[in-house]
Amino acid sequence: MDNSLRGSTVVVTGGTRGVGAGIARAFAEAGARVLACARRPPEHQVDGVEFTAVDLRDPPAVRAFFAGLPRLDVLVNNAGGTPYRRLADADADAERHAKVIELNLITPLTASLAAYEHLRRSRGSIVMVGSVSGGRPSPGSAAYGAAKAGLANLAASMAVEWAPEVRVNTLVAGMVHTGSSHLHYGGPDGIAAVSRTVPLGRLALPADVGAAALFLASDAAAYISGASLHVHGGGERPAFLDAATAGPDVPDAPTAGKEG
Repeated sequence: MDNSLRGSTVVVTGGTRGVGAGIARAFAEAGARVLACARRPPEHQVDGVEFTAVDLRDPPAVRAFFAGLPRLDVLVNNAGGTPYRRLADADADAERHAKVIELNLITPLTASLAAYEHLRRSRGSIVMVGSVSGGRPSPGSAAYGAAKAGLANLAASMAVEWAPEVRVNTLVAGMVHTGSSHLHYGGPDGIAAVSRTVPLGRLALPADVGAAALFLASDAAAYISGASLHVHGGGERPAFLDAATAGPDVPDAPTAGKEG
């Protein structure tokens, strides 16, 4: 087992619920001191995780928080998210979309800049929590997808500028089963239907994302920087596979080398 994070100090933004709580728990179980930053306290306290109230959209508050830390080894920029909202919906004006971009792109930039001097001294690591929405069209969450695409590019640029002192990587998360999954996929039947589209047959759990974040921050990934690690269960099952296995109404596929 890699013990390189034992005794280290880790900040997880948005680390009080859902994916963030899973990440915070993974680092705590690895022996790190974990500070979970969010506006609201956690619903359930996790052993080894300390909560600090920080409005991550308030740059002076973010800078003050990091300035008050005696040490920092890992920053996990997890805070983010979006409601389902089409671009031209009546309640979806430019200001609302801008707030989504601010949360998912500007907030991680603000936290990373505030944490830089600490991480440079400790030769630490940043893990950006991205999304598969940043690599494909995202109808209903277009501003979110655009922000996550920008986040991956930002991380890659940071990895070059801040090397060799600070490693920066992106964890590209797929669909994760959390307490709010029903808001996106419906009830149990909807979640089961969505799960069948994933090659591994299920949605990720917060613990799956936590394990991947732990790896990227650890010495096991000491030569990995500027990378994007996809944690998505194989992605999405291509629709043509269903057609190809639909039954006798589907014509035989041509076979290489077969003569008529």
